[in-house]
Amino acid sequence: MAAKRAAKSTRDGSTEVTALLEERAHPLRKDIDQVRKIILGVDPSISEAVKWNTASFRTTEFFAAVHLRSEDHVQLVFHTGAKVKQSAQHGVELDDPDGLCRWLAKDRCLVTLEAVTRQRKALESLVRQWIRQLA
Repeated sequence: MAAKRAAKSTRDGSTEVTALLEERAHPLRKDIDQVRKIILGVDPSISEAVKWNTASFRTTEFFAAVHLRSEDHVQLVFHTGAKVKQSAQHGVELDDPDGLCRWLAKDRCLVTLEAVTRQRKALESLVRQWIRQLA
């Protein structure tokens, strides 16, 4: 098993996250890499790091993590960070016309992508909305 890594963010994620994904040899690695590029391209304030033993994304705080256990679809957990916030009580509102989100709690959802290229715009929209609500 890989040694525990500190959460060190990099803009392009070309180091720690890439090394983790290489270790894992995930069957959807190409799609995961595409999702990484999409998310990082949404806003210049977004960076990635290894957090919770997976590829995770942040602005001022972490807001999403790749769910590496899923081997059929690329999945992301969108969350409001490690500390409980008001959104845990009142929820996060998202416009999700493509139905990509499955709510796990008021402040956390699982986003499932079946065709990353086709769902790019929907993913970009969800990321924009999520980080706007966390600001």
